[in-house]
Amino acid sequence: MTAESPAELPAPEALMACPSCDALYVERPVAPGETARCLRCHAVLEAPRQTAMTRIIMLAVAAMILMIAAIFFPFLELEAAGRMHRSSLLDTVLAFSSGLTAPLTIAMASLIVVVPMIRFGALIYVMAPMAFGHAPARHAEVVFRVAESLRPWAMAEIFVVGVAVALVKVAGMAHIFIGPAFWAFVALVIVTVLKDNFMSRVTLWKTLEHRRPS
Repeated sequence: MTAESPAELPAPEALMACPSCDALYVERPVAPGETARCLRCHAVLEAPRQTAMTRIIMLAVAAMILMIAAIFFPFLELEAAGRMHRSSLLDTVLAFSSGLTAPLTIAMASLIVVVPMIRFGALIYVMAPMAFGHAPARHAEVVFRVAESLRPWAMAEIFVVGVAVALVKVAGMAHIFIGPAFWAFVALVIVTVLKDNFMSRVTLWKTLEHRRPS
């Protein structure tokens, strides 16, 4: 991809804007293994990789399994004054399910569990047929657009940071035992970061366009 002077700019559909600084570039083929970066801010524009779709699908499936484990397995155990209290992620969400805090339950469940699960499922739906060499699934473009619009609202990593801060504050008042669900959630965040690093959104959009039957 190369920058062009304003007088030489081609048709708008042949241009690409940098997602970070909005610099315009003319689209050029990028071979697998190569990386196209913005000349102004050095943001990655396109980075196609061999078997990237298969890796993303595997990571998305792993993330869904880890999310299920994080929901139902013990998350934390607190011992204070001789009493032991065990809670799961589901218990944490349901703790606000009564009275005026009921909307908070919906918000927590949506941002921490529902939205990430929808994104994982949407990515699998979009990429699985193409990973096996088939044409994109029906409405794959719409599903991928929805998954991208939900990306800022998937806040599993924010929840982990909040739990870590809370643990520091509570550590002096009770004995804390970290359960398997906590580590599953940490692994979920790591897998999500790896998935996002593997995914070149521009390449995926191009693949959807090229493989869609005319």
